[in-house]
Amino acid sequence: MDRRYRVGVDIGGTFTDLVLNDDATGERAIGKILTTPEDPSDAVEKGMAELLEREGIEASQIRTIVHGTTLVTNALIERKGARTALLTTQGFRDAISIGTEHRYDMYDIFIEKPEPLVPRSLRYGVRERMLDDGSVAIRLDEDQLRQVVAELREREVEAVAVSFLHSFRNPTHERRVARVLAEEAPGITVSLSSDVAPEIREYERTSTTIANVYVRPLVERYLGVLKERLTRLGFGGSLYIMLSNGGTASVETAREFPIRLLESGPAAGALAAAFYGRKTGFSEVLSFDMGGTTAKACLIEGGEPITTSEFEVARVYRFKKGSGLPVKTSVIEMIEIGAGGGSIARVGPLGLPKVGPESAGADPGPACYRRGGSEPTVTDADLILGYLDPNFFLGGKMHLDREAASRAIEERIARPLGLDPIEAAWGIHQVVNENMANAARIHAIERGKDPRAYPLFAFGGAGPVHAYRVAHALGVPGFVAPLGAGATSAFGFLCAPLSFDFARSLYGRLDELDWSGVNGALEEMEVEGREVLRASGVADSDIRVRRLCEMRYTGQGHEVTVELPGGSLGPGDADQLATLYRKEYRRLYNREGPDVALEALTWRLEVAAPPPEIRLEAEEEEEEAASGVQKGAREIYLPEEKGFREVPVYDRYRLGPGAAFTGPAVIEEKESTVILGPEGRAKIDATRNLIVRWS
Repeated sequence: MDRRYRVGVDIGGTFTDLVLNDDATGERAIGKILTTPEDPSDAVEKGMAELLEREGIEASQIRTIVHGTTLVTNALIERKGARTALLTTQGFRDAISIGTEHRYDMYDIFIEKPEPLVPRSLRYGVRERMLDDGSVAIRLDEDQLRQVVAELREREVEAVAVSFLHSFRNPTHERRVARVLAEEAPGITVSLSSDVAPEIREYERTSTTIANVYVRPLVERYLGVLKERLTRLGFGGSLYIMLSNGGTASVETAREFPIRLLESGPAAGALAAAFYGRKTGFSEVLSFDMGGTTAKACLIEGGEPITTSEFEVARVYRFKKGSGLPVKTSVIEMIEIGAGGGSIARVGPLGLPKVGPESAGADPGPACYRRGGSEPTVTDADLILGYLDPNFFLGGKMHLDREAASRAIEERIARPLGLDPIEAAWGIHQVVNENMANAARIHAIERGKDPRAYPLFAFGGAGPVHAYRVAHALGVPGFVAPLGAGATSAFGFLCAPLSFDFARSLYGRLDELDWSGVNGALEEMEVEGREVLRASGVADSDIRVRRLCEMRYTGQGHEVTVELPGGSLGPGDADQLATLYRKEYRRLYNREGPDVALEALTWRLEVAAPPPEIRLEAEEEEEEAASGVQKGAREIYLPEEKGFREVPVYDRYRLGPGAAFTGPAVIEEKESTVILGPEGRAKIDATRNLIVRWS
């Protein structure tokens, strides 16, 4: 059988998007269905069935499905994971409550710290002690351990995190605990810190291990149900899961390390932006993904998204750094704000309109969905302003109720502020634009970048509607909107290679480092990584290896990541590593650091298969007017004219390469709409991306 199709599936807070790609021809088909929060796999099955029936394709013809989910993030935020216990070195069970003693808001006398996932009553100190060089100070007390395990059984604990002091240097005690648990409590799920995050910094390592095992039973059940549903459809190919670092992994790997799925959906969007940026000649873009619940911004540099090894989840204040549980896992670095189509608008305490971060989601959704929602949202405002066609939402599959939208905005926003509904709707639209522009600006400036130098790459169901105004607010030179912008994140799953990353902490000054230990750790990680990819069918010769080291000036509290040269390392490489570090430090901070010794802390290694080959349908560009593909006209609100004006509405699918037109205009496709303001000059490129510049 000719298995030439691949499918990307992205479960968002409001919609589940599917992209079917024909690898032989480059043709794509898109499916979109409301997310089913109670059981996300239900929407996946129904969306797949609808898409395959519409395209006349059998599930057995699909070679690969790549899937991303917000399940892990939601379970941590909502505290809906397993009943979890912590086994740690005696005397250290309160370390996860103490944290780093960092105050994320110095002046808040009522500051709330994130509550640990494991209550104090389920934290057990075990008699054992490993020193920082890996030597044993106190042997593991197995008699006491077995008493603890018996108590865990009695208390019906479902999952156990094991995090002993300095286990990243010597994991023997943790591994022995795992064997004892397997013998005496085989029904309990176990995660070891030496497997999940074998890195220095006890609080972060323990927090990551707890979060991993807390969601493991849930993820295992979900992936099992998903595989059953796909098998029922007739799918017999390979199912891969998107990781937060922009790679993919097998279901087995995802089950063992679900913490690596935290940002799987947003990561796919960044990959898609990088892919399209390379194809359109923009190796550096600002990715702007606005969906139904949130908006995400991410810098793409040199054709690749920026990654980091530190992340936070379940923040007390969702957009306040430091108020969440720390997680040590590789993620694509981005900023996220509560600004999506479903973000709820209200009058704030100062009598000003406020948008988000709360969202109406898929159920009940915006007022205009007619699913029981009564709160005014960004989608309701966009509908009143004429930016959305109530009869062509999702290509006509879903009718929007303009009267319900107007009523919600009038009752909750316009009347309290003494405005008419149109003014109130424009206020909502503009507030959310400024929120997103400010967040993107901060994200770029914190990394030493000028956002004005990066064109905006806009996608997501609501991204193209807001791209023109957000781009103007940022002062960027223009924006790009791909064909099928509403499902671009799902397409991003198909751009992701199979990959995995590893870390080992082995610290010391460069002039005193144990180089044999460093080489041993790097070799061990490479062997393990190659085995993971070989198990997924990747040829050894196709595996790419990248080695990194986190370094700092002696006495500093934070590190800078440096890419390592190939081959075995030794004392003779210390000067080269110091040069690489100072070069990267200068790039990040635009200044020289102090003249002090350097030390290395954590060594990282990434293994990856070649990225999938994706063929885009490219056609020769021919200069032509777009008037022949105009599907109609409608009035939209233009602040420049302080009112409505009738503008042409173009059919996105009929705009061929070379088609050019100027704003104001509306460009419609089934999953999203581009709003082009008066200064916009638009042109369709060879791969049918919409390129907008200012006149």
